Order: sequence, then structure tokens, then C-alpha cells
Amino acid sequence: MRRRQFLGSGAIAGITVGLTHSPPQARANPTLLKPAPLRPGDTLGIISPAGATFQQEELDIVVDAVRGLGLVPRVAPHAMSRYGYLAGTDEERAADLNAFFADPTITALMPIRGDWGSARILPYLNYDLIRQNPKVLVGFSDITALLLGIHAQTGLVTFHGPHGLTAWRPDQTQPFRQLLFEGAAQRFENPRLGEDADRLMQTRGRIQTITPGQATGKLLGGNLSVVSGIVGSPYMPETAGAILFLEDLGESLYRVDRMLTQLKLAGVFDGLAGFIFGQCARCGPGQDYGSLTLEEILQDHVQPLSIPAWSGAWIGHVEPMWTLPLGSPVRVDATAGTIQMMEPAVG
Repeated sequence: MRRRQFLGSGAIAGITVGLTHSPPQARANPTLLKPAPLRPGDTLGIISPAGATFQQEELDIVVDAVRGLGLVPRVAPHAMSRYGYLAGTDEERAADLNAFFADPTITALMPIRGDWGSARILPYLNYDLIRQNPKVLVGFSDITALLLGIHAQTGLVTFHGPHGLTAWRPDQTQPFRQLLFEGAAQRFENPRLGEDADRLMQTRGRIQTITPGQATGKLLGGNLSVVSGIVGSPYMPETAGAILFLEDLGESLYRVDRMLTQLKLAGVFDGLAGFIFGQCARCGPGQDYGSLTLEEILQDHVQPLSIPAWSGAWIGHVEPMWTLPLGSPVRVDATAGTIQMMEPAVG
């Protein structure tokens, strides 16, 4: 299908609302703001806030996924634009988000993909507009910058979850519906996948407890590389008292060590209530002789915090993908490796 079939007049109206290049001031713990739950027949805006999509077929796949969820897709005007490896200029990508938040007929926003570029548009977003029009925003990887930046500036609960191009099998789709349509307060624990389903022991997604215990706090986090890139900006939420989760993909272990060191030196670990490290696919020592292991790096940085902490959570570039509510209160158990929501994330 051509994207113009899904463009309503409301998607274009007000497209330049709130464009600015003046960074807002940091906000200290804004009041928690929940989006309305989704309902069958609601309109979901398909956006491209980061990397370019080069093939129409990929957009068509996302459109079909949105329809399969029982929602009506509307494609942003610049979803298929290109500026090098980006989906249009910073101003164009930000304008799509501002317009969709301003449009009362749109209930949720979801990106086609991540890649890189979300952090570049943070100074161009209209946070007063977003605060006045709370909506479901879901994504992961590079979209971490949007999830954390918007939460930091508005208090809006955002969702670390699927992109349009993820698999959307039942083990991902059903929890997504329960969380965002039904308002369930979910419990997250690692699945037993493939051959592990009938084995005596689990071999994939094993929990490694760093420090045992239970803790409560608001859930924050996302991709380690992206989080380390916005530290010190007004788009990084206050982490004192929070449960912080991190994940990454394809990073050398010395780079993981360096980014965790950066977070530590910047004070991100100060006052944390709990810590979770998810999956780090293709993160290995490579040809680095005598490299520290990921387990050793996490022990060095996290164990001295003396807070409930574990690694191996089923969070990251993995399938099925959890939909985690950022900013919402949770209770964690570092021995069992579980996250329990304390209240619905929509309302």
C-alpha cells in the first residue's frame, strides 16, 4: 500500500508545532503521567524518528502488523524520507512526532525501526504539547533516547517494547495487548525457549544474581550506548530511587566497561534502588587477549552498590520482546530475576 492512503489531514496539520533548538531545562521528578489504554480501532501513528527505511515493503509489513493488533495505521509524512542514513532532517522527524502528539485522533506512536538519530531530535520536540496530549509511545534500542527524554521532560510513562519490524508472534503480542489494552500489572520473568522447554535445566536466558534481595522503585533504562550518550543532558531522568535496566548489542567488552564507568562517574548509579542487566548479544572479547568477561565487569561496577541486582534478564535485542513501562513503579527480586509492576501503566 502507498503511504498516502493512511495519511489523514490531521497528521499534516500543525506539523511544525513547537520546533525549537533551545534545550529545555532539566526537570526534577515531574508528576507521573499515564497515557490512555488502547482500544480496538484506535489509530496508531507509524513514525521514523531515527534511521531511514529504504524499502516500501518494510513499511507495508509494519502497516500489516498494526492492523493485526486491531489498530488503524497512519503513516507519518516523513516516514520514508531520507537524509543520508536518517529518515529525513532532524526538523522533519521531530515535526512528525509533534504533529502526531497534537492530533487528537491518534492514540499511540510506534517507530518502524531504531538505528541512530533519536537523540538528535530531542531539542526540537514540544514537551508542553506532549504533556498536554499523553499517548502511548513504544520502541527500543535507539528509541531509548525518546523514551527517556520525553519521560524526563513530561513525566509521561513510555514503553520499552517492540518496533514495527519486530516479529509480533503470540508470545510477544499477547503481553503487549494485556499491558496496553487491558491495563494489566504484569510480572516479567525469563521465558524457557526452544529445547529448554523440556530440559531439566535452562540454557538460554539464565539469571545470574549479582546481589540478592528485593527492591521497589520506578523503572528506567534502555540501551546502554544510548543512555551513556544522553547522560548530563536535560533528557536523562533522575535515577535516585529507581530500578535501572540496561542492554546492548554488538559491543566489545572494553566498550561496555567504558560506558558503565561513564554512568558511574556521572552519578547515574548514585542512590539506585536496584539494577538489572539484560542481554548483550554479540558482546564478546573477540581477539582481545586476557579480556575481562561481562560477568566480571558487572561485578566490578554493580556489586559495590550493595543493591538488589542481577544480569541475564530477557531484555534487549531479543524475541519475544517484553513491553516495559518506563517511569512506572515496580518491585524486583534479584534472586528470582523477576519484575512485578505495582500498578497499571495506562489509565
